[in-house]
Amino acid sequence: MTRASAPNLLVVDVGNTCMVFGRYEGARLAGCWRLSSDARATADELALKLTGLMGDARVDGILAASVVPHLDGMLREACARVFGREPAFVGSPEVKTGMAVDYKNPREVGADRIANAIAAREVAGSPCIVLDCGTATTFDVISPEGHYAGGLILPGVELALEALAARAARLPEASFARAGSLIARDTVSSMQAGSYWGAVEAFSGIIRRLRAEPGYASAPVIATGGLAAALVEDIPEVSEHRPLLTLEGLWILARRHFGAA
Repeated sequence: MTRASAPNLLVVDVGNTCMVFGRYEGARLAGCWRLSSDARATADELALKLTGLMGDARVDGILAASVVPHLDGMLREACARVFGREPAFVGSPEVKTGMAVDYKNPREVGADRIANAIAAREVAGSPCIVLDCGTATTFDVISPEGHYAGGLILPGVELALEALAARAARLPEASFARAGSLIARDTVSSMQAGSYWGAVEAFSGIIRRLRAEPGYASAPVIATGGLAAALVEDIPEVSEHRPLLTLEGLWILARRHFGAA
């Protein structure tokens, strides 16, 4: 790989619910695939799936952000079999992010949150705020100086619904969905209305409070995550919806790490 030829890079966001793979040909996202983060899966099974998805595509470097450590070994082995190389991981000493982290213990910050922050800073400048709606809901705050300032972690909206059904004997399981009516007229619809509008109001309120902090009054909000699409139309505080923000951040880091920046 040389600077004269644009590298083909594979980036992987390993989350609690799914693993998202993005293959970049230069600056172009050539393919994006979601696979279940199945703890029972083997490296052989993952390698077979990756071969079926990507065939003999050339990969010059692989960078992963993982919040599920017990899947890292499987990913390493599968990538070595299919692509002839193991992934580097955000959070390891050799991967330099170029972003100062103001957490008391920077190693506590999830690799996906760092990738989100790097992509958001690139897109929106500093300061800015990331709202990531996934298994957990997270807010990541990038300071006016461009640092990772910190953030908030909430139960994900689907997780909250599952916990409600599990802990309340007379409540059924209900899927998360946009509720058209605030005053629902059956139990499942009531649970959906409560979870949906509760999330909308909670997220809007947190954004308003963050913007009330000194230096953040005009901070744009970038929304991402698998559940963001269902919510953003009712959260006017959101400036932009970027479903693949984590992959964008990983691509920026991968280009730096593999010498293509």
